[in-house]
Amino acid sequence: MQLDSTTFTVNGASWLDREWSTSALGPEQSGWDWFALQLDDGRELMFYRLRRKDGTTDSHSQGMLVAADGQTKALRWDEVELQPAGEWLSPTTGDRYPASWRLHVPTEKIFLTIRPKIADQEMRLTVRYWEGAVTVNGRAGNQPLGGQGYLEMTRYDAAANVK
Repeated sequence: MQLDSTTFTVNGASWLDREWSTSALGPEQSGWDWFALQLDDGRELMFYRLRRKDGTTDSHSQGMLVAADGQTKALRWDEVELQPAGEWLSPTTGDRYPASWRLHVPTEKIFLTIRPKIADQEMRLTVRYWEGAVTVNGRAGNQPLGGQGYLEMTRYDAAANVK
């Protein structure tokens, strides 16, 4: 990588986020929560939950579990349990977001707690949303499991009901 006239050697993992817009939500949908997690056992887990205005999960929600060897398993909306824990209140906008999450994939015996590395990762643009780095702790079966990742939460505002 080069910055101005200085060259730096870098290495690591990354991902590309390609978003087409929030205008694609249906009239009954209120926003989404998107998790992209890199687990310490070599697996990766991606899941997005489309939230309905009535607080339920839309059946178009889905995800993917990628094994360390690259094999994939699709995850349907009803195979992943998500529960927000606590609430973070933006001191700038007054918008309310979940402070952390519990994610459970019963068929894989995965139980995770997902927490922001820094609480205030709110994007204060025309459309405000929260997106940023997270840490992962939990277990797979009886084995401890950690990791890191990325979380995006859209369309939470001061009047939103965090469920």
